[in-house]
Amino acid sequence: MKRLIYILLFGLILTNITGYSQVTSNDLIGSENAIEYAVPFLIIAPDSRAGAMGDAGVATSPDYNSMHWNAAKYAFIESDLGISVSYTPWLRNLIGDIDLAYVSAFKRIDQRQTVAATLLYFSLGEIQFTNDIGELLNVHKPNEFSVDVAYARSFSDNISGGIAFRYIRSDITGGAYAGSTETKAGNAVAADVSMYYVNDRIKLAQKNSTLSFGLNISNIGSKLSYTDIEKDFLPTNLKLGLAYLINIDDFNSLTLAIDLNKFLVPTPPDYDSLNVIVAGYDPDVSVPQGMIQSFYDAPGGFSEEMHEIKYSIGAEYWYAKQFAVRGGYFTENENKGNRKYFTAGVGLKFNVFTFDFSYLISTQQNHPLDKTMRFTLGLDFQALRNQKRQKAS
Repeated sequence: MKRLIYILLFGLILTNITGYSQVTSNDLIGSENAIEYAVPFLIIAPDSRAGAMGDAGVATSPDYNSMHWNAAKYAFIESDLGISVSYTPWLRNLIGDIDLAYVSAFKRIDQRQTVAATLLYFSLGEIQFTNDIGELLNVHKPNEFSVDVAYARSFSDNISGGIAFRYIRSDITGGAYAGSTETKAGNAVAADVSMYYVNDRIKLAQKNSTLSFGLNISNIGSKLSYTDIEKDFLPTNLKLGLAYLINIDDFNSLTLAIDLNKFLVPTPPDYDSLNVIVAGYDPDVSVPQGMIQSFYDAPGGFSEEMHEIKYSIGAEYWYAKQFAVRGGYFTENENKGNRKYFTAGVGLKFNVFTFDFSYLISTQQNHPLDKTMRFTLGLDFQALRNQKRQKAS
């Protein structure tokens, strides 16, 4: 069962690991009091554009992968129909066969309405399970995935709203037993609610500029369980973002963006030796209560609540709307995950295709996330149709 225990713990530390060489039993997720939740693959940046901008994407301009960051942005996307495929070799400094794949597509219904769908697939490679005395059991390929559909609508020339529905399945144990407890695949449903504001009529030093703001509450949904005994919260997350784009001239533009993220999940309280809560609040509550409670339940009070906010800062430079250079920085408090890294990347836009690449540089030595690469390829069907019409004429 050691292999099974490892997989269960790995699911917990997936996005908060701070140094796998010195992990202790009291610090499995890299901090003294990090927030606990299931299916952390849902919060991994799946695409190269935001991945190159320090994971900032709530308020940036709409793109094919807006579902993950802010589905409301689809209402203002320029193309009528597009599809994108992203691939990320994940945690390759830790294990060599973990992969994240993301497929997104959108279709404009009319001038104000757009629908979109995505598939996020996370593979944890191949696992050989053993029993307590080391005898070989079954071989399993742990995997998790989510399927999303979204609807976005603009309410004016500046404001849009979006709603997304998500089905989540997590099969990391293959039905193996943990001691005398039988495990099973976890299933859950969730929703995102988002809004987007954009104003492209701003002038700064006689330069045309665009100011945008985004808000997204993601993964509002049922708890997920791998056994009949315990259920875990989904990573319900509040994202707030601000972006400012300035057109330097006819060929050059620069965007600066910042995102703030906070989990709307109960913070673990402090217990005494008798397992009685001495600081904080009982985390065994309903999902709505947990979301409300997450703003005031930290045992360290207001200062600890502020420590739960994660910051993403990003920049994007475009030349002639064909070549992009991006950079960013992500940081979270040392007691809440302690991930700190720089990001960089490039983008190319052709008539029909787009290609984006990002690279992660951790500020900590021997960090599992260091040197993470993301690749994204997009296809603009509207541009493809226009190209065919031009050739036909």
